[in-house]
Amino acid sequence: MSNPNPSPEQATDRTALRELVDAYARLADRRDAQGQAALFTADARVAVYDGEPDTTTPTQVLNGRNELAAAFGALQNYEKTTHFNGQSTVTIDGDRATGETYCLAHHLWTEEGQRSLMVMAIRYRDTFVRQESRWFFAERQLITDWIDRRPSTP
Repeated sequence: MSNPNPSPEQATDRTALRELVDAYARLADRRDAQGQAALFTADARVAVYDGEPDTTTPTQVLNGRNELAAAFGALQNYEKTTHFNGQSTVTIDGDRATGETYCLAHHLWTEEGQRSLMVMAIRYRDTFVRQESRWFFAERQLITDWIDRRPSTP
């Protein structure tokens, strides 16, 4: 649960962490894979899960900024994306923090003349670290709770 009376330092850190989470989504939608990767520590880890209730093994694991940038570049396969961040919780402990953020990720593409839309309900479970007075993702778990795919009209 969030502290209802955070200190000025805690409030500043909470704002910085939310801005980090939002920057990730904004850079994804702008297809800036290198910019996204720069939000992570050099040795960061991203694990992708399919969201089934008992899933404990990731379907994909990425390590380090180079692997992250290559994976983030796959968003180029879509004509447009919109990542909309929703509720978020964060717990700060000095220069480390953990959090969970909900996201609806919309992906548009055209295949064989048919425009399609995929909406993914995602939960990000994050571990953050502060390095040189700046917050970074140290680990991000991307959990897909559900996916809806359907034809779309412009």
